[in-house]
Amino acid sequence: MRYCPECGGELKYISATKRYACKSCGLSLTPQELTELREKLRPSFESVEEQRRKKRKDYLKWWLGKKK
Repeated sequence: MRYCPECGGELKYISATKRYACKSCGLSLTPQELTELREKLRPSFESVEEQRRKKRKDYLKWWLGKKK
């Protein structure tokens, strides 16, 4: 059984929409979004310097990406 990363409620898979929906708060996520959100919320064990490098790399990737 899966649990909501926001409130801890039970997630139910809805096959018609191919999404997970929380029975408590109503959060609706695709399986990919659920995985990404859980990884984002997972505690980080990186050093401060590693976090800075990652931020710089993400910023550079954004800056060099397409601008609309």
